Amino acid sequence: QVQLVESGGGLVQPGGSLRLSCATSGNIFRVNSMAWYRQAPEKERESVATITSEGTTNYTDSVKGRFTISRDNAKNTVYLQMNSLKPEDTAVYYCNADLWSWGRRLNVWGQGTQVTVSS
Repeated sequence: QVQLVESGGGLVQPGGSLRLSCATSGNIFRVNSMAWYRQAPEKERESVATITSEGTTNYTDSVKGRFTISRDNAKNTVYLQMNSLKPEDTAVYYCNADLWSWGRRLNVWGQGTQVTVSS
């Protein structure tokens, strides 16, 4: 069974930084795109950043210039470096991966990690 496990969330003051990590486990043949989403209270889940297997990245406008997504293909791990954090970045952050396992293409989600930006 393939799983994604996020880590690195927590409480940080406005202007601070956090680095999220998402590690994969299970029998994985290939990971295609990986992404970070977030969901704030009473809001819909939104895409924050995506990265393809070739390293092409895409960001939602509100985080451009502040967040950086990266991945380690050898470890099938994706990261999200978040700088200049704002209270409006407060949300549960979810990792997502499009991958192949046992001949099947799967879309897998992590359990989420809470990020709270507050003074």
